[in-house]
Amino acid sequence: MPSRVIAIGDIHGCVRALDALLDEIRPLADDVIVTLGDYVDRGPDSREVIDRLISLSERCGLIPLLGNHDQMFLEARPGGRYARLDVDSFSHDIWLDIGGDATLASYDDSGDMSRVPPRHFAFLEGCKEWYETETHIFTHANYLAEIPIEEQPDWVLRWESLRERIPGPHVSGKIFILGHTSQKHGEILDLDHLICVDTYCHGGGYLTGLEVGTGQVWKVDREGKPAPSSKIAGREL
Repeated sequence: MPSRVIAIGDIHGCVRALDALLDEIRPLADDVIVTLGDYVDRGPDSREVIDRLISLSERCGLIPLLGNHDQMFLEARPGGRYARLDVDSFSHDIWLDIGGDATLASYDDSGDMSRVPPRHFAFLEGCKEWYETETHIFTHANYLAEIPIEEQPDWVLRWESLRERIPGPHVSGKIFILGHTSQKHGEILDLDHLICVDTYCHGGGYLTGLEVGTGQVWKVDREGKPAPSSKIAGREL
């Protein structure tokens, strides 16, 4: 059994926050840390964030999930689809406008994607759609309450906001831990059957870590300044 299972919300290129949060958490070798996706875009240091996560995977049991922004980054490569699966189409310019420009700048001011190390794409390609324990299920965005996790549509797991649809309790009876829907007040959303820990780090909120067994919470702002530790609180979407 792992020592702790800790979820970390959307990082979005904020490496100072990630470094500070890990300093607060102090990962142990037998901890499992589930990063909920959206490592890139919007913040200034996407390249450094992926480097940190690769290093973290050598220190503990890292379970990285794939976010929609990570998917767009993968699709930005030559020959990529720029597709939102079966929902909409994306273009290169749209991706740049919603944070891709900051990601490219973190690698090279010219926007040359050949500057992206192959191991960074390999890391993202290896990210999971979801992760399950005896009591919790982790995914990036949302879920369908009546469908087993292994049958969930990709676009729900990676793209659908809780502002579009709040699901009821899942058929498994397990608690879902989500990111993606930014909580702009900086507090965790706790609806009992689902918990969202995207607390809007890049936009003036916090990067949050949650130990799911005890409810221990760690929060730091974009520059890495810790917020007071607390238990889970907040029900406002």
